[in-house]
Amino acid sequence: MSHDHSHNTNKKTLFIAFIIITFFMIVEAVGGFLTNSLALLADAGHMLSDAISLGVAVVALTLGERVANYSKTYGYKRFEILAAVFNGVTLILISGFIFYEAIGRFQNPPEVASFGMLGIAAIGLVVNIVVAWMLMRSGSTQDNLNIRAAFLHVLGDLLGSVGAIVAALLMIFFNWGIADPLASVIVAVLILISGWRVTKDALHVLMEGTPVNVDLEDIVSRIKSFDEVKGIHDLHAWTITSGMNALSAHVVVDGKMTVHESQALLHEIEEELEENNIGHVTIQVECKDHSHDEEVICDMAFQTESGHHHGHAH
Repeated sequence: MSHDHSHNTNKKTLFIAFIIITFFMIVEAVGGFLTNSLALLADAGHMLSDAISLGVAVVALTLGERVANYSKTYGYKRFEILAAVFNGVTLILISGFIFYEAIGRFQNPPEVASFGMLGIAAIGLVVNIVVAWMLMRSGSTQDNLNIRAAFLHVLGDLLGSVGAIVAALLMIFFNWGIADPLASVIVAVLILISGWRVTKDALHVLMEGTPVNVDLEDIVSRIKSFDEVKGIHDLHAWTITSGMNALSAHVVVDGKMTVHESQALLHEIEEELEENNIGHVTIQVECKDHSHDEEVICDMAFQTESGHHHGHAH
């Protein structure tokens, strides 16, 4: 139930953040054109990617609720990871465009309406602080890749607004025209870093990489610490979507174990794995030496999830 509650909270938080960011992104883009400030346009570009990121995250969470079927056995939960890739690549492209625009402005700094720029950047700072606080309060910035992506974007925006404020002040007090493209380049660097990180994390998930919050060596030693376990092979751990890790393995046990003893062992292993951030476990038990005694388990696959066992003896 706690997962469903946090899921709904995440969706509501993301949707409200999406509305706020989209509205202010339009304000900042118009303000950037009117004041001729690349720093504001850069921040608006970052906000556009935020708006896309938040909108896609809402769609991802909604699609993720769709029930799994024979065509998609995990449902649509992976859409969230695809959204994160799209989001990260968008950021990288936006940063490239800002770098390109800034080069021309360094060579020939244009006139910028610095007071208007200062006012819009200050409002932007307040908006970003509010949205960052909302995302922090949702408490999923660590577990959920899309919430984390959105949070990183907003932090980048927040710093971008600070940069635009500083640039406007430098132009007002020192008539330093180069401050505007300089601030935009700093924003572009922040955009590039967050875009690269989000893309890298999402691609790691798509490549079925070991979850970052799972220590496989520790898991192997924990499973082998049970006296009944003689060996482990075909071990795989991967992430289905944010906060949902899966593991499958073949565990070799003593050939004299009964079905009841095997179930008890699997239950203990499952509890051990749950403490190690693995929620979905499939374990196949194999005997060290196969016996024809009916009471003895020779080959049994168990799938365990959230404390429920489903066994299929072969």
